[in-house]
Amino acid sequence: MLLSDQDIRNRLLIARLPAMPQILVKLIEHLQADDLGMPELAALIAKDAGMTAKLLAVANSSAYHRSTRSANLEQSLVALGTDMIKTLVISDSVFQTFNSFPHAGSIDLRGFWKNSLTAAVIARDAARTLDYVHPEEAYLAGLLHNVGRLALLAAAPKEYAFNFTAIDDEDLCAVEQRTLQITHAEAGAWLIERWQLDSFLADAVLYHHEPGERLEGSHLLIRIVRLAHVLTCHANDETMVLDACALCGIDSARALQLIEGAARQVEQAAAHLGIDLAGADDIPQPSAYAPPPPVDPVQKRLNEEVRNMVLVSEVGQTLARQQGEAGLLDAMTRTARILFDFESAVVLLENPTGHLLSGAPAPGVARIADFSVSLAKGGPVARSALERRPAFVGGERQQLGLAEEQLLRILGTDSLVVVPLVAGARCLGVLVGGVPAWQLPHCQRRERFMQAFGAQAASALENLLLERGHARRQLANVAEEFRDASRRVVHEVNNPLAIIKNYLSILDGKLARQEPVGGELSILNEEIDRVGQLIGSLAEPHAPDTGPRPVDAARVVDDVLRLFRTSGFVPGGVQIVAHMDGDSAIEGDPDVLKQILVNLVKNAVEAFGPQHKNGGRIEVVNRGHVNRERHLYLELGVNDNGPGLSREVLANLFMPVKSSKEGALDGGKRGLGLSIVHGLVKKMGGHIACRSASSGTSFEILLPAYTGAGNALALPARALGSA
Repeated sequence: MLLSDQDIRNRLLIARLPAMPQILVKLIEHLQADDLGMPELAALIAKDAGMTAKLLAVANSSAYHRSTRSANLEQSLVALGTDMIKTLVISDSVFQTFNSFPHAGSIDLRGFWKNSLTAAVIARDAARTLDYVHPEEAYLAGLLHNVGRLALLAAAPKEYAFNFTAIDDEDLCAVEQRTLQITHAEAGAWLIERWQLDSFLADAVLYHHEPGERLEGSHLLIRIVRLAHVLTCHANDETMVLDACALCGIDSARALQLIEGAARQVEQAAAHLGIDLAGADDIPQPSAYAPPPPVDPVQKRLNEEVRNMVLVSEVGQTLARQQGEAGLLDAMTRTARILFDFESAVVLLENPTGHLLSGAPAPGVARIADFSVSLAKGGPVARSALERRPAFVGGERQQLGLAEEQLLRILGTDSLVVVPLVAGARCLGVLVGGVPAWQLPHCQRRERFMQAFGAQAASALENLLLERGHARRQLANVAEEFRDASRRVVHEVNNPLAIIKNYLSILDGKLARQEPVGGELSILNEEIDRVGQLIGSLAEPHAPDTGPRPVDAARVVDDVLRLFRTSGFVPGGVQIVAHMDGDSAIEGDPDVLKQILVNLVKNAVEAFGPQHKNGGRIEVVNRGHVNRERHLYLELGVNDNGPGLSREVLANLFMPVKSSKEGALDGGKRGLGLSIVHGLVKKMGGHIACRSASSGTSFEILLPAYTGAGNALALPARALGSA
């Protein structure tokens, strides 16, 4: 009968396998710490009455030719010697443990004991040959290398009874894997880890059937136990012996000495321990046997793959229909628990900086929302996300990082399965499921299915994030456009407000002198209307296009200069003049042109400063028509003989940067003003450029020339002379 993977591990858990004696645990701890002398040995053994009696009996036996019998433990220990004491303590502890296994009394263990003792002695002698620092550890590893066979007999006595006495070779491992879904090497390593012995002991037991090429470069203890196993069970297989010897760097002559020396030491140890090995060599060792599989494994695997593909497709459609992030994450974890038998599951998503995996809120897992894993500090969870591969984390099998230990407690489990959520080349996060340790191998065999599930879940999550990001970008764009429009309006409103302020001062003086104020009131009305238009543009930033209109640029220039000349804004030492001779008809909006010129003239005035002495000059010039790329433009120039602009300022002139000017009417926002000018010129379909040197600055503006109806304007053509 074939047992399921879950069934055999459940049976191992409930088989009441014995615990390792405390005296052996303490002995191994002292040996690894290299602090065990004769007084420490005596103190340790004195705590175990059974072990004390055993050592006293051996010390007072005829083997040591003692003329008088002594009951003193320390004297007996001195007579035995440290090496013999360690051997007896380890051997007796292990064999007492072997006898405590369920069903151990119902089967002949003589062959098993002889095999274990032989492997132990060879492992210890090989360790001494290779200068391994803990030969007693090698002895213990040899004794325990087949303890998994006892564990399988205890867990599945009916299924494993025949194979317990079978030849210990690769065929036995294959039959065990086929019938029980676990080999005796894996079961032995699992048991040693439960006993909390050193991890290399478990590794040595786990890999003692591995071929030499796989073990090259492995820990020396692993290679020593492989050699001991081969010399114990396969001494007649020359190829295997040479391979195992080469792995440890010893020759065949030394291997033969190890085998011959082991035979004498095994007999001596059995006598001291009271183990009867007579007839052990006569116990038959049949070849391993397994009933034929009921189903073709290839067909079974194919059926499973097809089933997984269908499930993944259905999962993808289900996840794609979820609304909102919370609903999608809940569906992901719920589906993963059903598909992979997870006891619990949570999702960790990559944060915006890409440095952390942060817990997504999950029902019933309150702590996960504040939990995070650093991608830079490594660990199985971080590696799974970085390498885009599932990770299988056993709480008992490896040294875990703090993050993994926290996850084990949060999920209330002893093992983790980490499934990366990979969409294209990006890992959006991981799904972490909690499973019992015995279920990990079953999960590992479904790795491809888990990867496909993670890809479907990531695709649904990415679509959700893209939709949410698109909506956020739209809102951000609208908000940014509104902020830009607000800044432009605030800046531009400052210009007419400054003019209004100056004209109110002029109006106050004229009224006091009882002079006529009609012209000033007209200008005030125009500027107040312009303030209203600018504020109105904030509510309707995209005014409907009414088509090209003819505009007399000379008249607009006249209006702008009149504002500056009569407002008192221009210092006494600065002169503003205009030369607008010739045709000045353009296409566009007169208010936009006025806004452009007000900004440029005001900037030129501010460049001189309020305390400028005589000699300052600002000119607005009609430079005639220009044909540029088959389009006709009118070129206007706004020039001053001020201090000029630095190279840095000139390089970023039309960018919305903060000006370094002091005392500007627009609050020092010259950079914003020129950015607005640039935008307004582009809005009119024109071009603007700037030249600047220590002798002054010149802005050159190309505006579309009006070419309709014979270029006849309703307004009279005229030229403005010097003011």
